[in-house]
Amino acid sequence: MGTGGAGADDAEYDPDAELSGELSVMGFSGVDEVATSRVEYTEAELGDVDVELIEGDLDIQQFLSAVASGQPPELLYADRDQVGSLAARGAIIPLDRCIEGESIDMDQFREAAVDQVTLNGHVYGIPEFNQVQVTMANASLLQAAGVAIEDVNGSDREAMSEANRVLTKSNGGSLSVIGVDSKLPEFLPLWVAGAGGALLSDDGRTAMLDSPEVVESLTWAVGIYEDQGGFSAVKAFRDSADFFGAGNQFATNVLGAMPMEQWYINVLNEVSPDAPMAFDTVRDTSGEPIAYASGSAWAIPSGTENAEAACRWAKAMTSVDAWRTAADARLALREEEGKPFTGILTGNSVADEEIKGMVTSGGEPWDSGIEAMYEANDHTFSLPANPADAEFEQAVQDAVNSVLNGEATPEEALADAQQTAQKALDEGWETLESRDE
Repeated sequence: MGTGGAGADDAEYDPDAELSGELSVMGFSGVDEVATSRVEYTEAELGDVDVELIEGDLDIQQFLSAVASGQPPELLYADRDQVGSLAARGAIIPLDRCIEGESIDMDQFREAAVDQVTLNGHVYGIPEFNQVQVTMANASLLQAAGVAIEDVNGSDREAMSEANRVLTKSNGGSLSVIGVDSKLPEFLPLWVAGAGGALLSDDGRTAMLDSPEVVESLTWAVGIYEDQGGFSAVKAFRDSADFFGAGNQFATNVLGAMPMEQWYINVLNEVSPDAPMAFDTVRDTSGEPIAYASGSAWAIPSGTENAEAACRWAKAMTSVDAWRTAADARLALREEEGKPFTGILTGNSVADEEIKGMVTSGGEPWDSGIEAMYEANDHTFSLPANPADAEFEQAVQDAVNSVLNGEATPEEALADAQQTAQKALDEGWETLESRDE
């Protein structure tokens, strides 16, 4: 393996070695019981290592500056869709020796999560949390409109468009009920995959943004907004909601349905347990469950001075034992509050299965929501890892936004994005491969 230059890894990994020194961690700012319980567990596993959690969310430019100055943190916590660009820049190192030396069982991790951090045959990150989407709907609004949850889960797009039209309400020319929120631009990959397409080739080298499936999916998802008076009207009304509070869109009966990450089930159960909810997985056009997986990962920066401790931390924080500790902590807190434990989705499939067995019933509709969450987690896909992931995602978002803002048609916007994204991919792969030589 030719890592070369700043990416060279001369550490000696040994799962039985006593560790020491300092370990600064950038990007990890979790302060809830799931985070703190795992930190305590992992610090115990590291022994005499002096751990410093750098406050604040990850600032990529700050991190890159630290690497360039020769003073990087020992460990980085980043979104998995940031790993490819960081690897191409030489800002993080391959973890092959870390994984082998610390005996990290990569088969425990979800395939979609591992794929997202694997470039040119090298793993650059150890997956942590997993996020998937679930169809969430207001059962009272659906019933009043004569609409079923199956009409808004994506399996029949004509039915979903019609459901959107009958659910949408206006008052004096102003939107008063959002029928369906198709959640653009962030969920375009979900709708494209649901139609059997992809934004990027499996090897991460070829952009496919102007393919028929992408054009058709964007046209349809934008049409959902157009039928409600346009994206700006929907967004303004959506942004006015008390999203994390008791006055959220579902509790106040101003949103029919939307796909949303699974953690929002827990938010809704906590702040509005009596909201008239209905849940399902998101489904592809053949009716099968589908979810766009995203999440975080642990990476080791180039130039780190304590790679051994960094690797041990990544192993411990993502282990079944650590996740069991986190689940115990959350379960105890939920029992104390008299609330159900709705589970935790990790990047570790073995841990997921164990935690699933710890879930407590909250009654309907919440039990159906948790069932949909776990079903979605077993039917995930992710964008293939590539060394231009940041630039690629920006090209996609810019294209979608230009359509939403009425500046271009889907065909025009995606044709431009295709050229921009492909250029970034070509340059990124060239940079990464020259670094690996």
